[in-house]
Amino acid sequence: MSRVRKAVFPVAGLGTRFLPATKAVPKEMLPVVDKPLIQYAIEEARAAGIEQMIFVTGRGKGAIEDHFDIAFELEATLTERAKHDLLATLGGSRLAPGNVAYVRQQEPLGLGHAVWCARDLIGNEPFAVLLADELLWNPARPCLQQMAETHDEHGGNVIAVMEVPEDHTQRYGIVDPGASAGAVTEVKGFVEKPKPGSAPSRLAAVGRYIIQPEIFALLSEGTRGAGNEIQLTDALARLIGNQPFHAQTFEGVRHDCGDKAGFIQANIALALERPDLAPSIREFLKTA
Repeated sequence: MSRVRKAVFPVAGLGTRFLPATKAVPKEMLPVVDKPLIQYAIEEARAAGIEQMIFVTGRGKGAIEDHFDIAFELEATLTERAKHDLLATLGGSRLAPGNVAYVRQQEPLGLGHAVWCARDLIGNEPFAVLLADELLWNPARPCLQQMAETHDEHGGNVIAVMEVPEDHTQRYGIVDPGASAGAVTEVKGFVEKPKPGSAPSRLAAVGRYIIQPEIFALLSEGTRGAGNEIQLTDALARLIGNQPFHAQTFEGVRHDCGDKAGFIQANIALALERPDLAPSIREFLKTA
Protein backbone atom coordinates (compact mmCIF):
# COMPACT_ATOMS: atom_id res chain seq x y z
CA MET A 1 0.00 0.00 0.00
CA SER A 2 1.42 3.39 -1.03
CA ARG A 3 1.89 6.08 1.58
CA VAL A 4 0.20 9.43 0.94
CA ARG A 5 2.98 11.84 -0.05
CA LYS A 6 1.19 14.52 -2.08
CA ALA A 7 -1.61 16.95 -1.29
CA VAL A 8 -3.77 19.12 -3.54
CA PHE A 9 -5.00 22.53 -2.39
CA PRO A 10 -7.78 23.88 -4.63
CA VAL A 11 -7.34 27.65 -4.27
CA ALA A 12 -8.76 29.02 -7.53
CA GLY A 13 -12.12 30.16 -6.10
CA LEU A 14 -13.20 33.79 -6.37
CA GLY A 15 -14.17 34.20 -2.72
CA THR A 16 -17.33 36.11 -3.58
CA ARG A 17 -18.82 35.66 -0.10
CA PHE A 18 -16.06 37.89 1.29
CA LEU A 19 -16.21 40.76 -1.19
CA PRO A 20 -14.93 43.44 -1.21
CA ALA A 21 -12.05 42.04 0.93
CA THR A 22 -11.31 39.38 -1.67
CA LYS A 23 -11.35 41.69 -4.68
CA ALA A 24 -7.53 41.81 -4.65
CA VAL A 25 -6.64 39.38 -1.84
CA PRO A 26 -7.20 35.60 -2.24
CA LYS A 27 -9.73 34.32 0.30
CA GLU A 28 -7.19 31.69 1.33
CA MET A 29 -4.90 34.53 2.49
CA LEU A 30 -7.45 35.95 4.93
CA PRO A 31 -5.87 35.70 8.38
CA VAL A 32 -7.15 33.80 11.38
CA VAL A 33 -5.40 35.72 14.16
CA ASP A 34 -2.00 36.15 12.46
CA LYS A 35 -1.74 33.31 9.92
CA PRO A 36 -3.58 32.99 6.60
CA LEU A 37 -6.05 30.16 6.21
CA ILE A 38 -3.90 28.39 3.64
CA GLN A 39 -0.99 28.18 6.08
CA TYR A 40 -3.13 26.30 8.60
CA ALA A 41 -3.92 23.77 5.85
CA ILE A 42 -0.26 23.45 4.90
CA GLU A 43 0.74 22.87 8.53
CA GLU A 44 -1.94 20.18 8.81
CA ALA A 45 -0.56 18.46 5.71
CA ARG A 46 2.98 18.60 7.02
CA ALA A 47 1.88 17.03 10.31
CA ALA A 48 0.48 14.10 8.30
CA GLY A 49 3.79 13.52 6.51
CA ILE A 50 2.89 15.17 3.20
CA GLU A 51 6.02 15.91 1.18
CA GLN A 52 4.73 17.72 -1.91
CA MET A 53 2.17 20.53 -1.91
CA ILE A 54 0.24 21.13 -5.14
CA PHE A 55 -1.76 24.33 -5.49
CA VAL A 56 -4.53 24.55 -8.10
CA THR A 57 -4.69 28.30 -8.63
CA GLY A 58 -6.36 30.88 -10.82
CA ARG A 59 -5.87 34.48 -11.86
CA GLY A 60 -5.04 36.89 -9.05
CA LYS A 61 -3.67 34.24 -6.68
CA GLY A 62 -0.02 35.28 -6.82
CA ALA A 63 -0.05 36.27 -3.13
CA ILE A 64 -0.26 32.58 -2.20
CA GLU A 65 2.87 31.77 -4.18
CA ASP A 66 4.67 34.76 -2.66
CA HIS A 67 3.63 33.81 0.86
CA PHE A 68 5.35 30.43 0.66
CA ASP A 69 8.50 31.86 -0.89
CA ILE A 70 11.49 33.42 0.88
CA ALA A 71 11.12 37.18 1.40
CA PHE A 72 14.77 38.22 1.24
CA GLU A 73 14.28 41.93 1.97
CA LEU A 74 11.96 41.30 4.91
CA GLU A 75 14.15 38.60 6.43
CA ALA A 76 17.33 40.63 5.96
CA THR A 77 15.71 43.63 7.64
CA LEU A 78 14.47 41.58 10.59
CA THR A 79 17.91 40.00 10.98
CA GLU A 80 19.65 43.37 10.85
CA ARG A 81 17.31 44.74 13.52
CA ALA A 82 17.67 41.60 15.69
CA LYS A 83 13.93 40.92 15.49
CA HIS A 84 14.52 37.22 16.00
CA ASP A 85 11.06 36.57 17.46
CA LEU A 86 9.39 37.95 14.34
CA LEU A 87 11.83 36.14 12.08
CA ALA A 88 10.91 32.85 13.76
CA THR A 89 7.23 33.35 12.86
CA LEU A 90 8.11 33.11 9.16
CA GLY A 91 9.35 29.53 9.40
CA GLY A 92 5.93 28.00 8.83
CA SER A 93 5.54 29.92 5.58
CA ARG A 94 8.58 28.33 3.94
CA LEU A 95 8.26 25.32 1.66
CA ALA A 96 11.36 23.38 0.71
CA PRO A 97 12.68 23.87 -2.85
CA GLY A 98 11.06 21.36 -5.20
CA ASN A 99 8.31 20.47 -2.71
CA VAL A 100 5.71 22.87 -4.10
CA ALA A 101 4.03 23.06 -7.49
CA TYR A 102 1.37 25.28 -9.03
CA VAL A 103 -1.11 24.50 -11.79
CA ARG A 104 -3.88 26.73 -13.16
CA GLN A 105 -7.58 25.97 -13.29
CA GLN A 106 -8.52 28.27 -16.15
CA GLU A 107 -12.28 27.81 -15.79
CA PRO A 108 -14.43 27.59 -12.62
CA LEU A 109 -15.92 24.19 -13.39
CA GLY A 110 -16.14 22.79 -9.86
CA LEU A 111 -14.05 21.03 -7.24
CA GLY A 112 -13.82 17.84 -9.28
CA HIS A 113 -12.38 19.79 -12.18
CA ALA A 114 -9.87 21.54 -9.89
CA VAL A 115 -8.62 18.19 -8.58
CA TRP A 116 -8.45 16.81 -12.15
CA CYS A 117 -6.15 19.71 -13.11
CA ALA A 118 -3.50 18.24 -10.79
CA ARG A 119 -3.56 14.78 -12.40
CA ASP A 120 -0.15 14.96 -14.09
CA LEU A 121 1.50 16.16 -10.89
CA ILE A 122 -0.06 13.36 -8.83
CA GLY A 123 0.63 10.45 -11.15
CA ASN A 124 -0.39 6.95 -10.07
CA GLU A 125 -0.43 7.26 -6.30
CA PRO A 126 -2.92 8.16 -3.57
CA PHE A 127 -3.15 11.82 -2.61
CA ALA A 128 -4.85 14.16 -0.18
CA VAL A 129 -7.15 17.09 -0.90
CA LEU A 130 -7.53 19.92 1.63
CA LEU A 131 -10.00 22.79 1.36
CA ALA A 132 -8.41 25.72 3.17
CA ASP A 133 -11.63 27.48 4.16
CA GLU A 134 -12.45 24.49 6.37
CA LEU A 135 -10.28 25.10 9.42
CA LEU A 136 -10.32 21.77 11.27
CA TRP A 137 -8.64 22.50 14.56
CA ASN A 138 -6.85 19.90 16.62
CA PRO A 139 -3.20 20.93 17.11
CA ALA A 140 -2.36 17.74 19.02
CA ARG A 141 -3.72 15.39 16.35
CA PRO A 142 -4.64 17.20 13.12
CA CYS A 143 -7.42 15.92 10.90
CA LEU A 144 -5.28 14.70 8.00
CA GLN A 145 -3.07 12.82 10.44
CA GLN A 146 -6.14 11.02 11.79
CA MET A 147 -7.13 10.16 8.22
CA ALA A 148 -3.64 8.99 7.25
CA GLU A 149 -3.68 6.53 10.15
CA THR A 150 -7.00 5.15 8.90
CA HIS A 151 -5.63 4.94 5.35
CA ASP A 152 -2.57 3.05 6.62
CA GLU A 153 -4.88 0.51 8.24
CA HIS A 154 -7.62 0.14 5.63
CA GLY A 155 -6.22 1.54 2.36
CA GLY A 156 -8.54 2.91 -0.30
CA ASN A 157 -10.32 6.23 0.05
CA VAL A 158 -10.90 8.17 3.27
CA ILE A 159 -13.00 11.28 3.81
CA ALA A 160 -13.32 13.43 6.90
CA VAL A 161 -16.82 13.81 8.30
CA MET A 162 -18.56 15.43 11.24
CA GLU A 163 -22.09 15.13 12.54
CA VAL A 164 -24.28 18.08 11.58
CA PRO A 165 -27.80 18.99 12.73
CA GLU A 166 -30.60 17.30 10.81
CA ASP A 167 -31.80 20.60 9.37
CA HIS A 168 -28.31 21.30 7.93
CA THR A 169 -27.95 18.16 5.81
CA GLN A 170 -29.03 20.02 2.67
CA ARG A 171 -25.77 22.00 2.84
CA TYR A 172 -23.42 19.01 2.56
CA GLY A 173 -22.54 15.73 0.95
CA ILE A 174 -23.90 13.15 3.40
CA VAL A 175 -22.55 9.64 3.95
CA ASP A 176 -24.74 6.56 3.68
CA PRO A 177 -23.02 4.60 6.46
CA GLY A 178 -22.15 0.95 6.87
CA ALA A 179 -20.37 -0.69 9.78
CA SER A 180 -18.57 1.53 12.29
CA ALA A 181 -15.57 0.95 14.55
CA GLY A 182 -14.85 3.91 16.78
CA ALA A 183 -14.33 7.03 14.67
CA VAL A 184 -14.15 5.04 11.39
CA THR A 185 -17.29 4.26 9.38
CA GLU A 186 -17.60 2.26 6.19
CA VAL A 187 -19.07 4.34 3.37
CA LYS A 188 -21.82 2.62 1.36
CA GLY A 189 -22.83 5.68 -0.60
CA PHE A 190 -23.04 9.48 -0.85
CA VAL A 191 -26.08 11.70 -1.06
CA GLU A 192 -25.40 15.25 -2.22
CA LYS A 193 -27.29 17.84 -0.14
CA PRO A 194 -30.32 15.75 0.89
CA LYS A 195 -33.35 17.54 2.27
CA PRO A 196 -33.86 17.36 6.04
CA GLY A 197 -35.61 14.14 6.97
CA SER A 198 -34.38 12.26 3.91
CA ALA A 199 -30.66 12.04 4.73
CA PRO A 200 -29.22 8.55 5.38
CA SER A 201 -27.15 9.95 8.30
CA ARG A 202 -25.88 13.20 9.74
CA LEU A 203 -22.27 12.48 8.76
CA ALA A 204 -21.25 15.37 6.49
CA ALA A 205 -18.07 15.68 4.41
CA VAL A 206 -15.98 18.58 5.72
CA GLY A 207 -13.27 19.29 3.18
CA ARG A 208 -10.58 16.64 3.69
CA TYR A 209 -10.04 13.65 1.40
CA ILE A 210 -7.53 10.87 0.77
CA ILE A 211 -8.22 9.59 -2.74
CA GLN A 212 -6.91 6.84 -4.99
CA PRO A 213 -5.63 7.89 -8.45
CA GLU A 214 -8.41 5.99 -10.25
CA ILE A 215 -10.53 9.08 -9.56
CA PHE A 216 -8.84 10.88 -12.47
CA ALA A 217 -10.29 8.55 -15.13
CA LEU A 218 -13.77 9.31 -13.79
CA LEU A 219 -13.17 13.05 -13.57
CA SER A 220 -11.82 13.02 -17.14
CA GLU A 221 -15.34 12.20 -18.36
CA GLY A 222 -16.34 15.76 -17.43
CA THR A 223 -19.76 14.72 -16.16
CA ARG A 224 -21.65 17.68 -14.71
CA GLY A 225 -23.54 17.44 -11.45
CA ALA A 226 -25.06 19.90 -8.98
CA GLY A 227 -24.68 23.52 -10.07
CA ASN A 228 -23.72 22.28 -13.55
CA GLU A 229 -20.22 21.67 -12.18
CA ILE A 230 -17.91 18.65 -12.15
CA GLN A 231 -18.47 17.43 -8.60
CA LEU A 232 -15.76 15.54 -6.74
CA THR A 233 -18.35 13.73 -4.61
CA ASP A 234 -20.04 12.32 -7.72
CA ALA A 235 -16.78 10.71 -8.86
CA LEU A 236 -15.98 9.49 -5.35
CA ALA A 237 -19.37 7.82 -5.15
CA ARG A 238 -18.49 5.73 -8.21
CA LEU A 239 -15.43 4.32 -6.41
CA ILE A 240 -17.59 2.89 -3.63
CA GLY A 241 -17.77 -0.89 -3.93
CA ASN A 242 -14.67 -1.02 -6.12
CA GLN A 243 -12.19 0.11 -3.47
CA PRO A 244 -12.19 0.32 0.33
CA PHE A 245 -13.96 3.52 1.36
CA HIS A 246 -14.17 4.90 4.90
CA ALA A 247 -15.29 8.04 6.68
CA GLN A 248 -13.14 9.38 9.49
CA THR A 249 -15.16 11.29 12.08
CA PHE A 250 -12.92 14.23 12.90
CA GLU A 251 -12.01 14.55 16.55
CA GLY A 252 -11.59 18.29 17.01
CA VAL A 253 -13.32 21.60 16.30
CA ARG A 254 -14.50 22.65 12.88
CA HIS A 255 -14.55 26.31 11.85
CA ASP A 256 -16.33 27.01 8.56
CA CYS A 257 -14.23 29.94 7.40
CA GLY A 258 -16.02 30.10 4.07
CA ASP A 259 -18.83 31.73 6.06
CA LYS A 260 -18.44 35.21 7.55
CA ALA A 261 -19.79 34.24 10.96
CA GLY A 262 -17.66 31.09 11.04
CA PHE A 263 -14.58 33.09 10.08
CA ILE A 264 -15.12 35.59 12.91
CA GLN A 265 -15.79 32.75 15.37
CA ALA A 266 -12.53 31.06 14.31
CA ASN A 267 -10.57 34.24 15.02
CA ILE A 268 -12.11 34.55 18.46
CA ALA A 269 -11.68 30.86 19.32
CA LEU A 270 -8.02 30.68 18.30
CA ALA A 271 -7.24 34.04 19.90
CA LEU A 272 -8.63 32.69 23.18
CA GLU A 273 -6.02 29.92 23.01
CA ARG A 274 -3.19 32.46 22.83
CA PRO A 275 -1.76 33.57 26.21
CA ASP A 276 -0.74 36.91 24.68
CA LEU A 277 -4.25 37.65 23.41
CA ALA A 278 -6.73 35.76 25.57
CA PRO A 279 -6.99 38.22 28.50
CA SER A 280 -7.87 41.22 26.33
CA ILE A 281 -10.25 39.19 24.16
CA ARG A 282 -12.08 37.83 27.21
CA GLU A 283 -12.38 41.31 28.65
CA PHE A 284 -13.85 42.57 25.39
CA LEU A 285 -16.33 39.70 25.19
CA LYS A 286 -17.61 40.51 28.69
CA THR A 287 -18.64 43.96 27.49
CA ALA A 288 -19.78 43.05 23.96
